[in-house]
Amino acid sequence: AVGSVDDGKSTLIGRLLYDSQGIYDDQLAAVESASKRRGSAGDKLDLALLTDGLRAEREQGITIDVAYRYFSTDRRKFIIADTPGHVQYTRNMATGASTADVALILIDARHGVIQQSRRHAYIASLLGIPHLAVCVNKMDLVGFEQERFEAIRRDFLGFASDLSFKDIRFLPVSAIDGDNIVHPSERTPWNDSGTVLGYLEEVPVAADRNFEDFRFPVQYVLRPNLDYRGFCGQIASGVVSKGDEVLVLPSRRRSRVAAIDTYSGELDTAFAPMSVTLRLEDEIDVSRGDMFIHPDRVPIVGRRFEADLVWMNERPLDQSASLLLKHTTRMVRAHVDRIVGRTDLETLAEEPATSLQLNDIARVELSCNQPLHFDAYVDNRSTGAFVLIDAIGNNTVAAGMIRRPIADGEGDGTVHGPSLVSLDARRARRGHVGALIAFAGVPEAGQAAIAQRLERSLFERGYATTFVDTTLVADGSRSPELLADIAAQCIKAGLLTVMSGAAPRAADREALRARFDPTQVVWIESSGESPVRGDPAICYVPPEDDAEAVSAVLAVLEERGLIDAT
Repeated sequence: AVGSVDDGKSTLIGRLLYDSQGIYDDQLAAVESASKRRGSAGDKLDLALLTDGLRAEREQGITIDVAYRYFSTDRRKFIIADTPGHVQYTRNMATGASTADVALILIDARHGVIQQSRRHAYIASLLGIPHLAVCVNKMDLVGFEQERFEAIRRDFLGFASDLSFKDIRFLPVSAIDGDNIVHPSERTPWNDSGTVLGYLEEVPVAADRNFEDFRFPVQYVLRPNLDYRGFCGQIASGVVSKGDEVLVLPSRRRSRVAAIDTYSGELDTAFAPMSVTLRLEDEIDVSRGDMFIHPDRVPIVGRRFEADLVWMNERPLDQSASLLLKHTTRMVRAHVDRIVGRTDLETLAEEPATSLQLNDIARVELSCNQPLHFDAYVDNRSTGAFVLIDAIGNNTVAAGMIRRPIADGEGDGTVHGPSLVSLDARRARRGHVGALIAFAGVPEAGQAAIAQRLERSLFERGYATTFVDTTLVADGSRSPELLADIAAQCIKAGLLTVMSGAAPRAADREALRARFDPTQVVWIESSGESPVRGDPAICYVPPEDDAEAVSAVLAVLEERGLIDAT
């Protein structure tokens, strides 16, 4: 919950707790005593004192820090974050809003939509909160006039249409008297939006979670004895079941889930945001910071990206400083390459900037010393978020939300265009031309292992090689097209490119085959079924023996003249 000074957000939260019977007797007694001494509600109970916990807050009558309160009803459990509305406490608001499912923005019915209201809505939208409830408070001071309420609704929607909320609910309330907080008010018979508590109980927050992209950052490797090896962590997004194939990043090793363990016992299926321990069928090297994913739903892999940044440090940003970037359970060194623009929190316009001060919000470009596995923040709030840490003082200096990856050379002055190195020059230097060895067919046919062994064999013979598969692309639905683009660039660079899993469907294989020169491509379909020999351009290799399969492919490459005969 957030609002401008004296809009009554702490009072609203206190009323919500009080009317829903979410206050313990000793808490209520303390508030009653404090209300008599320094309450601001006259003879009434000052419910704002329930959340204004700091002495400075009670003395000044404002919210400074983020206050969390827990309560539950028969339908749901809630955590309420009472965040400050002052511009100088923007970092505190960002902290409270970063994990919220719903934002409550309070507007004083007397003053209407002011600049701070727009700023609060912008920050809530920036932090990815999907649902917004606009509580027009102090309706008792304007005689519960419907016209005043409708005017505020129109004014707010006039600018909120550019923000990213899924839905916006407007509620006429009086926090001090309890109108439309928990119980419907008889003084607003024209209200068709219900109550604040009713809205919170019915808003569909479960539908906002990403259950499509399985992401499991490994937090800890559990090895209590020689017979048990599990990987602990919180499922950031998606669903995982026993028997699922998983890909481990960054090693790209594959295995299957042998068991899903929890404190209460084994599960057949787990989903975000559950904390579990996964056991794998194979003994593969996994450590903290690695990530388990489903092979057909891969994240973006890259070292550079554009992000929105909330600067939280009292010292300004020094672009020459090296920072630590914490993303899920992984920590890497990072550097702010460029400030694209800083948001003016009064006008919400983006303006040029060379540095960032406390509470500034800006769009920046960052680079890391190691690749990260991430998603855009709009697609996945868990794997699209990060924090920056001062490497010397070890304090958090910024929170960030990833917008998009940045390709190598983008924005750094690199000149793009036709290469000045010809194909003949590359062949003279390397002793061979670029070519594509594409393993197609169903993923379960064992092609990945054969492809990896083939690349290793070619590399040991002295050839310039590379290996590409679906882990290099973020959009699984377009992986054949995107992998073909990558392979085409590798061939131009003179590399023997081994590609695995590019086209499991026959239609995809036909489309890919049409893109390349047949003299530079060998198509290999791995299948456990009997080979069908109808296309001389494709070599079919049964996968029973990987070494034998690799030898057969090498023989085809020698026959085509793509490599020298041994």
